[in-house]
Amino acid sequence: MNTTKVGLVSLGCAKNRVDSENLLGMLREQGMEIVADPAEADVIFVNTCGFIEAAKKESIEEILELARLK
Repeated sequence: MNTTKVGLVSLGCAKNRVDSENLLGMLREQGMEIVADPAEADVIFVNTCGFIEAAKKESIEEILELARLK
């Protein structure tokens, strides 16, 4: 059985980074392999916020770029 490879991109504030690290820990506990390179991932999580218009634009651009990998 292959292990699901998971990538995570964290955009935004320090709280997002902490939340992302917690999420990665939970995913690892479930037996998933965490990879640094999104191109190697089977699944990519993008943790971001949408409070500021510039952040929304950055998030959309990042998501579209990551989607091109898949």
